[in-house]
Amino acid sequence: EAVQLFANDPETKAIVMIGEIGGDLEIQAAKWIKANCKKPVIGFIAGETAPVGRTMGHAGAIVSGADESAAAKKKVMRESGIHVVDSPATIGAKVKEVLG
Repeated sequence: EAVQLFANDPETKAIVMIGEIGGDLEIQAAKWIKANCKKPVIGFIAGETAPVGRTMGHAGAIVSGADESAAAKKKVMRESGIHVVDSPATIGAKVKEVLG
């Protein structure tokens, strides 16, 4: 829902999407972005080093399957045209690069 709001906002020039391991919301968003969003999207997935089955983070994120891993989500995001970064420290530079 949030991505759709930003995609439809005329003042938003780019979207930054930050997700985490577990679940499939980021994959759903990536598929929606590929089909509907004309704005550049920069993405980051936290939890790259989390082992399968271990609870991580403040929300108790857990990777219960291979397609919920950070690597799997990043792959789908890239295939959807999202500019994926490997560190939150590089988000600003990537936004600047994408916007020119």
